Amino acid sequence: MRPFTKHTGLAAPLDLANVDTDMIIPKQFLKSIKRTGFGKNLFDELRYEDEGKPDQECDGRPIREEFILNQPRYQGASVLLARQNFGCGSSREHAPWALDDYGFRAIIAPSFADIFYNNCFKNGLLPIVLASEEVDQLFAEVTAKKGAEVIVDLEAQTVTSPSGEVFEFLVDTFRKHCLLNGLDDIGLTLQNEDSIRRFEEKRMANAPWLFLSRGE
Repeated sequence: MRPFTKHTGLAAPLDLANVDTDMIIPKQFLKSIKRTGFGKNLFDELRYEDEGKPDQECDGRPIREEFILNQPRYQGASVLLARQNFGCGSSREHAPWALDDYGFRAIIAPSFADIFYNNCFKNGLLPIVLASEEVDQLFAEVTAKKGAEVIVDLEAQTVTSPSGEVFEFLVDTFRKHCLLNGLDDIGLTLQNEDSIRRFEEKRMANAPWLFLSRGE
């Protein structure tokens, strides 16, 4: 998992409340567990006029020009501004996979659905909760100025708006540690690799019959 320390990126304002995980990545694309390849179908029903199909090439599909990710000024955005209850609905982990694969590193909203919020941390995405009025200000600044960038500093737990105003956010200490060091659940386990190996060697010596193949 990529570490997250400090990120400066173009912000895209998704001015919709209660965006659910089926809107983030529609159900027909949930046929892989590889974590990659989902970015092209992020917000598929909002980005395209037709209904997307698995393994379909997106080049040539009719797009909804008014949708933010189809607008030239937001190409390459890596910070997503959202409204309340972002990520509600089913608990599919494909939702943060799709956001990450598209290129987003942080999502800023007044509130998130709990399971989606937890899944973000496990996949290297930083979900940031700010007060509604602070999110409103970010929306206004990003919309008013083409190319507006937001600075997200996880170590300092701050978001700096395009105008330079600084907002503080809270984050769990353990989750912060994992993101700063790029540790997902597997990475955390592998920190104890030597202890695990010693345990298995001792177990094999004390109970070798447990490791015999059938028929031996």
